[in-house]
Amino acid sequence: MKASFAFLTVLLFSVFSRVQAEEPKATLEAKMNDAWEVAWGRFYQKDVQTFMDYLSSYEPGKEQAHLPTAEEVGRQYPNPCGYSTGMEDGMILGGAMLSLICDRFAVTGEASLSERAAEVFAGMSRCATVHGVPGFVARNVCPEDQKSVYINSSRDQYTHFVHGLWKYYHSPLADEATKVEIRKILAAVADRMIEFVIPANDYDFCRADGKRCPLGICRMWNVQAHEAARLPMIYAAAWDVTGDERYKLEWRKYVAEAVAQSANPDKNKPAYALLQMQASLELLYDLEPDKELKSTIATTMQHVSSLAERRLSYTLKGLAKKSPEEMRMLGPDWRLVKEWKDQKGYLNPQWGPYREVWHLIREAGESALISLMVEDPQMTDEQKQQLQAVILQSDYLHNSSCGIIFHLAAYWKARRFQAL
Repeated sequence: MKASFAFLTVLLFSVFSRVQAEEPKATLEAKMNDAWEVAWGRFYQKDVQTFMDYLSSYEPGKEQAHLPTAEEVGRQYPNPCGYSTGMEDGMILGGAMLSLICDRFAVTGEASLSERAAEVFAGMSRCATVHGVPGFVARNVCPEDQKSVYINSSRDQYTHFVHGLWKYYHSPLADEATKVEIRKILAAVADRMIEFVIPANDYDFCRADGKRCPLGICRMWNVQAHEAARLPMIYAAAWDVTGDERYKLEWRKYVAEAVAQSANPDKNKPAYALLQMQASLELLYDLEPDKELKSTIATTMQHVSSLAERRLSYTLKGLAKKSPEEMRMLGPDWRLVKEWKDQKGYLNPQWGPYREVWHLIREAGESALISLMVEDPQMTDEQKQQLQAVILQSDYLHNSSCGIIFHLAAYWKARRFQAL
């Protein structure tokens, strides 16, 4: 009798523990479904098939009434980067969304994701072609006329753009016709790098009008440690999908030095910088034929992962200080803000207190994602708890930051590798 009671106790405890474990998983999935619907329902602009940066209203149909008009974009107002307008980071978001769709499909096999991926790819293709400048990747496209773009891009946009297309190319979601288009686009990007990223231009790939970027954000070589791998990564991706030996020569010319320069990134860099570094290293790691160099890349990626872990802890402390009301804060109509910052002739509207809220939401997802990009990622109990906390404590239905896309990316990457 005692043995039977002991067995029943153990059985009940086992069932209770399993129910406890399954309940958070179900709750996490429900929260992520909210984030998914919000990303597509509020941040996605179907007229140009791209994602925008923030919301200025929760009222249906008015969420992004702040976006620049075609006339404003045409005169490059308020600045040639579209800084602070909501059109600033379209290709960062597109690349991240395309990558996370590939991860989600690997987990769920949902047939509908094929259409979603095709939509994101169409928007990214538009940003690379609508302006008629081969190899130039615009940040975003104006929804009003579906053609106007800001002429100053950045290496950050290119990094996520190339990484996302490369991930998509190698996924089951891309059909042969899509792969043909990806080859053309990545070849054009690599060709632009070969033509423009030269000493005479201080290794700048230049704006759409062919002029040097005054901010230094388009320089691809002689850059900081977290940026060093971007140029060979682009050449490696182009060679991988096309087989063109010209791109392989450029990749091999830069890669060893780039990896060496990447060894010691500034530990105080924000999560977005570390994420882009990790994305470029991930591509290089996957394609690297030299075992010693491949091992060095892996070591650096582990180091970047450790930096991201500290970054996530720091970000969670920042989020904990914010009230629910602050976390529901909406972004401003940039035209009406009081403070504008002059960045080497580019006038940038300042968002005030909203900037920190927008940034913290994004940093939380980016920091969690970085640690999952190493080969065979293993999450510690603390890391799992932190990612769960980020998701469970977020009110995605009242969130105005595009950072939720990175929450989705971290969640589905964790699910793909059975780390969550």
